[in-house]
Amino acid sequence: MGWVCKLCKFVTTTKTGLLKHYRLRHSYGGGCLPCPHQDCFCSFKTWGSLRSHLSRNHSQETQERVRSAETLSFTCQSCSTSAISTEKLFFEHLGRHLKKHETVICVFKNCNFSTNVYGTFASHRSRRHTPHSLQDFKENLLKRYVCYSNTEDCSNMDVQDEELSITNDGQGNDDDVRDLPNIIEKNMALLFLKLESKFNVSNKCIDEIIEELHFITETASGPLIKEILQSCLRKNNCEIDESVVSDMVTELCEANPFTSTLCSGGSLSSAYKRRAYFREQFAVVEPVEYALSREEDRSFQYVPILKSLLQAMTRKEIQDLILHDEKPQGKDGTQYRAFCDGIYYKTNELFSGEDPTIAIILYIDDFEICNPLGTSRKKHKVTAVYWVIADIPAQLRSSLTSIFLAILCKADDVKRFGYSTVLEPLLKDLVSLEEEGLYVPALGRKVKGTVFSIVADNLGAHSVGGFVENFCSSYFCRFCLAEQSEFQVSEVRTGAFQPRITEQHEMHIQNVQENPALTHVCGVKRQCALTENLKYFNVLTGYPPDLLHDLFEGIVPRELALCLQVFIKSKYFTLDELNKNIKTFPYKWSDKTDAPQQVSLNFAAKKSVGGNAHENWSLLRFLPLIIGSKIPEGEPAWEVLLVLKDIAELVVSHVHTEESICYLDSKISEHRHRFLQVFPHEKLIPKHHYLEHYPQLIRAYGPLVLLWTMRFEAKHSFFKRVVRHTHSFRNILLSLSMKHQLMMAYNQHDPSAVKTCLAGYTTVYCRCYCAKRRHQGSTAC
Repeated sequence: MGWVCKLCKFVTTTKTGLLKHYRLRHSYGGGCLPCPHQDCFCSFKTWGSLRSHLSRNHSQETQERVRSAETLSFTCQSCSTSAISTEKLFFEHLGRHLKKHETVICVFKNCNFSTNVYGTFASHRSRRHTPHSLQDFKENLLKRYVCYSNTEDCSNMDVQDEELSITNDGQGNDDDVRDLPNIIEKNMALLFLKLESKFNVSNKCIDEIIEELHFITETASGPLIKEILQSCLRKNNCEIDESVVSDMVTELCEANPFTSTLCSGGSLSSAYKRRAYFREQFAVVEPVEYALSREEDRSFQYVPILKSLLQAMTRKEIQDLILHDEKPQGKDGTQYRAFCDGIYYKTNELFSGEDPTIAIILYIDDFEICNPLGTSRKKHKVTAVYWVIADIPAQLRSSLTSIFLAILCKADDVKRFGYSTVLEPLLKDLVSLEEEGLYVPALGRKVKGTVFSIVADNLGAHSVGGFVENFCSSYFCRFCLAEQSEFQVSEVRTGAFQPRITEQHEMHIQNVQENPALTHVCGVKRQCALTENLKYFNVLTGYPPDLLHDLFEGIVPRELALCLQVFIKSKYFTLDELNKNIKTFPYKWSDKTDAPQQVSLNFAAKKSVGGNAHENWSLLRFLPLIIGSKIPEGEPAWEVLLVLKDIAELVVSHVHTEESICYLDSKISEHRHRFLQVFPHEKLIPKHHYLEHYPQLIRAYGPLVLLWTMRFEAKHSFFKRVVRHTHSFRNILLSLSMKHQLMMAYNQHDPSAVKTCLAGYTTVYCRCYCAKRRHQGSTAC
């Protein structure tokens, strides 16, 4: 019986041959390397981890097979694992599947019983198939063949699986040998791509590395190879002319894949040739430059969204997640688990059809690639447009490698030329996606799609949507027609504010266009560029609120500062005691990273505790544990914070029901009255008004935490890191966009990229996406 590769079914007669095959074919790229022993189901990410495992756990295994007139081999129906030598190991293998709640069909003849519960399978086997013999197993599961003790004779064994090919030399078949140069070349290209995109190594540095490697493989290795050949010939008493040995050394050096690849004319020898190789072999979607003003040398970079989307759809894992039969929905239609449970998705003419569609979420924001407090402030401020496929689960959508780049443009150019000009190439591709669709080879058909929503902070949403960008103006809300003076005395839940409707909004735009003297009409300044071009996008339904900026960077730090000021004035504790407790509190797990910062001395004057969204959220959550024991019962300011804490926990929930939404509505109303009662001289800020819209917006968009800007803002760190490492500002937009696309290409061809992301949400995906596919709770998940 040979040694079988669990990844590609390659078979060799020796364990050493199989390890060599692993080393050459599967050890690079961060893939999953399984243990070569058939009765061991461990897998490892690196070659070194696999070798350590073999040394610790399989050092006593023999590489020769025991002589036997008849050898058994069991085959698993679930994963096609073969060469399981004993019945005990076979049932242990099935038990591992059952413990993962995978389908296992009964292995005995004339029995079609199946289950995914370990105890149920064991009970069935005990009741129905005890006792049993080898003749009771299904014929396709049990194989018999003859094997001999000497590994050299194993090539004669009668193996029924004709797909396996046995080799005696342990080195692989002829196809493997012929493919080795291409495999080595591709692995080297992946290495250089990783250095350039992941570690931001400059092309000049990579060129020097290649020169040194070329010197080592071609020049320095020649004398060493010659000495090894001569030594081997002397040991075997072979006398060959030295000129022949020199010719052999020359042939070996020239045939070395490293030499041919890294030499001056090699495919990876220069930055230009490497870029061409990446473009051809790894399908890099390169950015396209669009000129804004050729006289002033102003331009922006656009990454074609259709090409990027098609590249993402080539991965089977993504196809399975996007092109499923039905979208994830609540069990009984009353739960809000995803964006497709919201009213706006269900009423969208494109998404509500029977055909599979692609929903896209755009993100627009400005960020500083340099120190925002230094001399380069606003000099290199960039407007970025990202996008993500909305149909994939939220756990995968939050991965930075799932967020794609669309546009990079200088913020000053966006203000000068307008969003309509900058978004023009993107909108052109989106119109094509709406009208013609994207051809998906896996389906053999075109799939249409459009933009479901644009995620942005309030300033970004109003800028792109055409609303007023001054939140101190009369009409500051994009959801209703509330005025500044009205929302101070009236609540949204009372129905005092008329919601914006499409017909009325179009009339406002028409009035602004007809009368240039008007700066805005009811808060509307101009037509939204997306609504003007896209058929299935509406400006009034396409801009969800961002709880990150509304709550955790708006209301929470402000009210924490006001309440802490009351506590300190009441002498419940001092600021030093508070900061000491914050610093010494025993945070655990991820809370250590997001631990709140100490409160500054001037927090009362600034009316804010500072800190980012993570830190403010953590401070609100841990404050009852940090100082709660020092606050007397019934303190009104403390009640304000406790109600605000309840609101935060409800808003960030991933599942909502009508009951929880109504409870959230009542909590928001209670918080408003308590806040105005404790702080009668403080005015409500516009973000308080946005918060009052949240209950109805959850019904419209689904859980708002799935549409916040948290993960999109984390994407900015990639570009900031590139600038910090390269220190190059010459055509900075091209450099940033190209680096990003190389990184995405590397992740696209890295076997561990999607597997790592998928591992974290497999259970959630099955529970949500299989709810309407008639196998919920069955073994199909």
